[in-house]
Amino acid sequence: MTGTLKSIAAGKKIAKKGLVLQLAFSAVLVSLATLLFGALAGASVALGAFTSILPNAVFSFFAFRFSGARQSRMVEHSFSQGLRIKLALTCGLFAVAFIGLSLSPLPVIAGFVAAVAIHWMVMFWLSSTSKG
Repeated sequence: MTGTLKSIAAGKKIAKKGLVLQLAFSAVLVSLATLLFGALAGASVALGAFTSILPNAVFSFFAFRFSGARQSRMVEHSFSQGLRIKLALTCGLFAVAFIGLSLSPLPVIAGFVAAVAIHWMVMFWLSSTSKG
C-alpha cells in the first residue's frame, strides 16, 4: 500500500472512531438532559446532537469515497458535494426541529453545539494520538 493510500485508510479509521465516540458522548449528554430536565429536554438535545452527527457522517462518506492522484477531480467533486449535502442536511434538520416539531429551541441548540464541540475534541485527540 502506498503512503497516500495508507494516510487515506488512516483518515477513514479516525473518522469512524470519531463518529462512534461522538455518538457515545452524545448519548451520555442526552441521558443526562433527560434525567435532569425531563423527556422534552432530552428529545430536544437528542435532535440537536443528531443535527450535527448525521451531516458529519454523510460528509465523511463523501470525503473518503474516492482516493488517489488519478481520481483527483472525483475527490474534489465528492468533497464539494459532501459539503453541500452536509449544509443542506443541517439546515433541514434545524427546520424540522424548530418548525415541524414542538421542541425547546435552547436544548436543541445546546445539543448541536455540544455535539460539534465533542466532534472537534475527538478529532483533535484522535489525530494527535495517531501520529504516535
